[in-house]
Amino acid sequence: MPNTSIQQLEDVVIKFAGDSGDGMQLTGSQFSNNTALIGNDLSTFPDFPAEIRAPQGTLAGVSGFQLHFSSNRIFTPGDACDVLVAMNAAALKANLKGLKKGGIIIANTDGFDSKNLRLANYPEGVNPLEDGSLVDYQLHTMDVTKMTREALKESTLGMKEKDRAKNMFVLGFLYWLYDRNMENTENFLREKFGKKPEILESNLKVLHAGYNFADTVEAFSTRYRVEKARMEPGTYRSITGNTALSYGLVAAAQKANLPMFLGTYPITPASDILHELSRLKNFNIRTFQAEDEIAGITSAIGASYGGHFAVTTTSGPGVALKGEAMGLAVMLEIPLLIVDIQRGGPSTGLPTKTEQSDLLQAYYGRNGECPMPVISASTPADCFDAVFEASRIALQHMTPVIFLSDGYIANGAEPWRFPKAADLPEIPVKFKTELAEGEEQYLPYHRDEKLVRPWALPGTPGLEHRIGGLEKQNITGNISYDPENHQVMVKIRQEKVDRIADYIPLQKIEIGPEKGKVLVLGWGSTYGSIKSAVLELLAEGYEVAHAHLRHLRPFPKNLAEILHSYDKVLIPEINNGQLIKIIRDQFLIDAQGYNKIMGVPITKSELVTKIRELLA
Repeated sequence: MPNTSIQQLEDVVIKFAGDSGDGMQLTGSQFSNNTALIGNDLSTFPDFPAEIRAPQGTLAGVSGFQLHFSSNRIFTPGDACDVLVAMNAAALKANLKGLKKGGIIIANTDGFDSKNLRLANYPEGVNPLEDGSLVDYQLHTMDVTKMTREALKESTLGMKEKDRAKNMFVLGFLYWLYDRNMENTENFLREKFGKKPEILESNLKVLHAGYNFADTVEAFSTRYRVEKARMEPGTYRSITGNTALSYGLVAAAQKANLPMFLGTYPITPASDILHELSRLKNFNIRTFQAEDEIAGITSAIGASYGGHFAVTTTSGPGVALKGEAMGLAVMLEIPLLIVDIQRGGPSTGLPTKTEQSDLLQAYYGRNGECPMPVISASTPADCFDAVFEASRIALQHMTPVIFLSDGYIANGAEPWRFPKAADLPEIPVKFKTELAEGEEQYLPYHRDEKLVRPWALPGTPGLEHRIGGLEKQNITGNISYDPENHQVMVKIRQEKVDRIADYIPLQKIEIGPEKGKVLVLGWGSTYGSIKSAVLELLAEGYEVAHAHLRHLRPFPKNLAEILHSYDKVLIPEINNGQLIKIIRDQFLIDAQGYNKIMGVPITKSELVTKIRELLA
């Protein structure tokens, strides 16, 4: 056994990459959970192939999982990797450009045979593990497949089943390299395969084989350790955006004291919300997997009419299909939450890649004058608070609300300091149960100071009423084709959304001076890269600030004042420029854009370069 030393590191970025059948997502998520238990701050970025089962060994079939962990606070999964685990030739080719010079490559030699090299489009006779092209990196090769089979030579499992455990060999190896305890993964395996003892035993055996191999191999004389991060005291767990979003919906329903109904249709990357909520029926939640997107939203509209907190979830193409029904919900003026986990488009586009390309659709993507509030989440953990706020607005202002997340937030993970139920605010909801004194009949469009109409449940004696998609007469709710009345109703529906600005927080500066040279204004998943870039430039003495929008429609009332407090405004977006159009239109400022439309997040270094250009 070689003598090893422990080297302290502040932060590490690891990329697990292999064929979509190599279990890289499971490997990454288990290492992430282990990292969270240690107390490191972390940020992850899973990267899935678009096809359900892309051809094995091809570049299109590469599945990746990037993990950034640190003893300091971090806000992104990292610009470049320190370690690349490449299970085959395609994984190396697809990800080498993202590895730092001098970084570690751990390559599974079995994935670099002539067939795999050909599938990865390497020229005939070229093997990057042998031709000296990786001289700038620390290359470590091992035949993971062979050693996995050797560890399981006494098992009666078939060769295919044995090979499925090779990701556990890699995981065990990395647990040794980063001085980790494997207990949480052992417990995970016991829980997952407890009723399949042979599969459980094979995974545990291979996990320990990887650890023991690292402990005996001469090539690694140094192990690494990242101390726990200095974070606010509290109880934390690692959480993905879609899971946090699901819990936020449950919390809102509980605080509103309403049963919850999810009417939806599975679509990448929103399907995990349906999966999660379907397991939480004990919180008085009903989930309905409809036959299509239209049935999903219309079933939710029916549930809302019947007094439920109603939600439908989807991604961009599904939002398009739901458009007419969203207009119906606006006309009915009922509470409804439409959750849009954005992905690359248009049409089916890039189903597994991230994009912020649905903001203009959320603003304007319905026929007629059809205003709806729009709320967005910034990080995986922020999904809980942001969707709780979106739910509050829908229920207290009797309006459908669009909630925007995206694939990066939905599948990424970070530590979440979860609140106690007692610390969450109540969401008071009042149903109209009887006629008020002096009322002769129920008037479904009689409004309060928020311009909110009453919510009366069908079947309540004396409160019989009719609502539908045809234009309503003001106050009575009768069908009306009167031109003057239509204009009045259009203006009222817009004003009702605008008045929500009186009931949301003022916009805050995230970091930086209240006035200065450059304000970087963001929304959604650009949060981490913007904050990281601005922190770096602030440390160098520049007058740069960061503000991040949660409320996109209506905007906070003080946003104009903030925008005019800086010489220049930069708006980075993972689209071709959408928020910038709205900001220029509403505030008449010459905002500058930074746009990246590659299905991946904007990096910190890209933004630092762009901000320096503006400062110059």
